[in-house]
Amino acid sequence: MNSIDVFCHLMPQKYAEIAMAESPNTQHMFLRALKIKSMADMDYRREVMQQFPGYKQIPNIVSPPVESFASPDKSPRLAAIGNDEIKKIVDQNPDLYEGFIAGIPFNNPQASVDEIRRCKDMGAKGVQIYTHMNGEAIDQEKYWPIYEICEKLDLPILIHPVGGQMTPEFPKEDRSKYELWFTIGWPYQTTVAMSRLAFSGIFEDFPDIKIVTHHVGAMIPMLAGRIENGLKMYGGRTAPELKEELTKTKMKGNPIDTFKKFYADTASFGSTSAIRCGLDFFGKDHLLFASDMPFDPEQGPGYINRTLKCIDELNLQTDVKSAILSENAKRIFHL
Repeated sequence: MNSIDVFCHLMPQKYAEIAMAESPNTQHMFLRALKIKSMADMDYRREVMQQFPGYKQIPNIVSPPVESFASPDKSPRLAAIGNDEIKKIVDQNPDLYEGFIAGIPFNNPQASVDEIRRCKDMGAKGVQIYTHMNGEAIDQEKYWPIYEICEKLDLPILIHPVGGQMTPEFPKEDRSKYELWFTIGWPYQTTVAMSRLAFSGIFEDFPDIKIVTHHVGAMIPMLAGRIENGLKMYGGRTAPELKEELTKTKMKGNPIDTFKKFYADTASFGSTSAIRCGLDFFGKDHLLFASDMPFDPEQGPGYINRTLKCIDELNLQTDVKSAILSENAKRIFHL
């Protein structure tokens, strides 16, 4: 059965070289990505992908986000270079790719809107953003123009977690230990970003927006009971004098219904149970196949192989399996 990987990463060599020259203090982040052979070596990447018959991708450029190392006056140029370079890759390999996901200079909202328009004309299938903007919440209305144009152009938004070893788990520490920033911190970042967007009223203001959340919707499926029942007492845990400031929301109706408006991918690193939980929560029409390739220990084929096996292990009906593997992607990305 054919599959379309909607959340996977690559690093165009030219973009990496220019970005590293612009910001030497982030070189290690780029060099880590470039050391993964199937991230930047497109011939080898082809060999990896061809191990899986019927498998295609809609790739994005791997983090760091451009706004993390470039100021608002420089980030638009770098984002445009990245998008031009990834477009070249997908155009040169139409048998492997179904288009690309654009990156934007999120620290410059107007430039982001302009770049989204340009990339739509270039054939971009979606837009990648991150769970926060250099520590700022992404549910602020100054970023609303970005969401507005994505809804208008019907470009899905893919949210990727961000944050590293300098994001500690405890207020009294200044660094994360044991790489918990990755194993636990990133799902937490995604969960918080989803929640902030939901309560900010993004689906009320932009009812047709499509937001795809990484790693099976992070912690949200496991928190369904807390969302559905715990939030029936919403506001009751907040001091009266802070209620207006901390709990005012534009969200309408039951919060659980709002959270189910998000889409999620299957990038669980090989956890069948996680995918089952995500399917139970989001439903067959809001779950899309993704692998997070090529960050697996095998540096390419591992997460593709494990994720496909997980989906097989679910013993789904043919129409449900087809929806997850490719049909949902075709529908929301207009393939």
